[in-house]
Amino acid sequence: MNASINSIGIYHPEREITNSYFETYLDTSDQWIKERTGIERRFFVSENEYTSDLCIKAVRSLEEDCNKDLGDIDFIIVATSTPDQTLPSVASRVQAAFNIQNAGCMDISAACGGFVYGIILAKGLIAAQTHRKILVIGAETLSKVTDFSDRSSCILFGDGAGAVIVEASVDNHIFNAVTDTDGSYGKDLYLSNGPATINGQQIIPDNKLHQNGRVVFKWAVSTLIKKIRELVAANHMTPDDIDFLIPHSANIRILEAVCRELDVPMDKCIESIKLYGNTSAASIPIAWYNALVSGKIKPGDNLLLIGFGGGLTCAGICLRNNVDLLMR
Repeated sequence: MNASINSIGIYHPEREITNSYFETYLDTSDQWIKERTGIERRFFVSENEYTSDLCIKAVRSLEEDCNKDLGDIDFIIVATSTPDQTLPSVASRVQAAFNIQNAGCMDISAACGGFVYGIILAKGLIAAQTHRKILVIGAETLSKVTDFSDRSSCILFGDGAGAVIVEASVDNHIFNAVTDTDGSYGKDLYLSNGPATINGQQIIPDNKLHQNGRVVFKWAVSTLIKKIRELVAANHMTPDDIDFLIPHSANIRILEAVCRELDVPMDKCIESIKLYGNTSAASIPIAWYNALVSGKIKPGDNLLLIGFGGGLTCAGICLRNNVDLLMR
């Protein structure tokens, strides 16, 4: 069974947070933040706004922009590290909001790689011929778990959501994938509300994101270079066959280092870090959507999507853009 992605939608909260927000209470500056991360702004949810709310609005965007019928969706996957609660799943809240009947639902926890993992799982369900039309959403409310006293990390994160439909099709537009994990780095990027140790190391159980930035940066650059090369080879392509690279937008300096090593021009790297911050599982669909809106990505373009983050884990997939975006 072949599969294709034919629709996309995104949503970000209304509350815009520029770098000047952090200047009011931290020893930092707009210039410092931009130079080290590339970030100019991000969006935060309100106190009573949750991940499921962002998911629902991203799906409504998909409905409107791509003129899609959700009635025959038969599975919903939500990739998030910030669910509303442990139970019920965010996916089931999306199902209820749209009254989608006879659909399986699940959340997956793969941090910033979650959206790509969702596409991989959706393609597998279609290949197994158990499902035909799957809604995949990446969404985060990271502002709810950010330690705003940590100058090195609080400037990074933002909230948002992106949704696509992965559907059985006559032609195959979703190609081979790669995945990888090194759990020994779990202590270097975690979010926990329990006192358990990670790999023998004590952690802070305050339900806030904790990150060893230097370690994660180094791992991300080396892993992305390795896995992108593997992914291109697995699809019997050369780097020149890839029209656009859409990596997880964690930090513009990571993306620059990777593109420099791979000899990929930065204008072929689609990012969302500058205007949205690090939105984890939502960063890839947000970047993809905005590149479609601007006309940069066109139907038929070959895309390489790759996510990386907490685990530490990585997932990448190549696909041919088949989204027909109807502008509002």
